[in-house]
Amino acid sequence: MSEVLLNFVPQENALEERVILVTGAAGGIGRSVAKAYARFGATVVLLDKTISELEKVYDEITDTGHPEPAIYPLDMAGATAHDYVEMSKILSEQLGGLDGLVLNAAWLPGFMPFEQYDLESWQKVMTINLNANYLIVQACLPLLKQSQHASIIHSAHHLSRAYTGAFGIAKAGMAAMMDIVADEYDNPERFVRVNSIDSGPLNTQMRITNYPGEEGKNNASADAVVGPYLYFMCDDSVGKTSEKISFEKIDASFVWPGTTPAATTH
Repeated sequence: MSEVLLNFVPQENALEERVILVTGAAGGIGRSVAKAYARFGATVVLLDKTISELEKVYDEITDTGHPEPAIYPLDMAGATAHDYVEMSKILSEQLGGLDGLVLNAAWLPGFMPFEQYDLESWQKVMTINLNANYLIVQACLPLLKQSQHASIIHSAHHLSRAYTGAFGIAKAGMAAMMDIVADEYDNPERFVRVNSIDSGPLNTQMRITNYPGEEGKNNASADAVVGPYLYFMCDDSVGKTSEKISFEKIDASFVWPGTTPAATTH
């Protein structure tokens, strides 16, 4: 199924009139997915901490004539529970609700022995990769329950091995959290799809930073994985929840079939 989803291309306007929040939208998977959602008609809420980078994604979307996205600058390392509640209120009041949520933002300070892991790095990693997602999901679920198309997608990363420290633990915690939320909302009275995608290594800045000895060109671009993200956000996946899609390594030469020159990531 995983390989088939890489080639998934929705019908035009498949996401028309939907509001989708994407965290970590300034680069990597978040940027590629946000642009893909906009291309198929969605109003995308771009959440990240760097306004200048969000503005670039905003321009890339509007320059192609797709629905105008919303920029929501927020530093997940320092945001409070109140900040996420306020975000939910703004989504409701200004955009009329929320249909989709992509939990994609992540931060990895580097690999190190467990006994040398300092408390400051531990707390920041756990905040961004686990605690903030708990607060976002909790704040957004009341809105998602009101949508007939509700979908949560988590950018998973299975990394339970030596030297991965807090990042590996936070990602394992996220996998458990998604299982719990999926089970609670696999209910006809308040159904919300909850699915996870582990893209494997991609040629993103996060990968380059943490694997300096690796040739980035040997990994697929972030654009290569938009197919599964589109599938689990479109009505083609209605009723599907608790799915865990994982790619060991997407071929570096793979090009998503829906790619257009204007949509290509440079």
